[in-house]
Amino acid sequence: MSFWIVAILIGVALSPLAWLRPSQRQSRQMSQRLAARGMGLGMQLASAAWPHWLPKEPPSRCPQYHRGRRRGNDDQWCYWQAGAGQWLNQWQEPCVDERVLEQLARLPSDVYKVEASKQMISVFWGEGAEPQALEHIVAALDVLA
Repeated sequence: MSFWIVAILIGVALSPLAWLRPSQRQSRQMSQRLAARGMGLGMQLASAAWPHWLPKEPPSRCPQYHRGRRRGNDDQWCYWQAGAGQWLNQWQEPCVDERVLEQLARLPSDVYKVEASKQMISVFWGEGAEPQALEHIVAALDVLA
């Protein structure tokens, strides 16, 4: 009888340790983030203002992967993915720049936004489970930077 009481007490004492272990999703996210850093991308959780017309509202704090831009690339733009492969600007006009559209078409379906400023180009990504998604993002940012 006392053995069972001791076993239950030890189990109750050790059960909070299971909560400290990251889930499979968290482990996958961390490995993607470390791989992105190894490929030259920066990553941060960023708050963004999402347009009201998006069919699925992204999370309030979304992972933002970014890279610095090269000299001479002064174009500034921002596109949201309204549907799979449907890239729209803030006025809901489709992307017409063929160079940009070619790279946007290669991005995963869970990329919410791609933004280019004078200093950096960034992708707001849902970090889905597609195995090659990070490589597609890195390749697109390399071309657009």
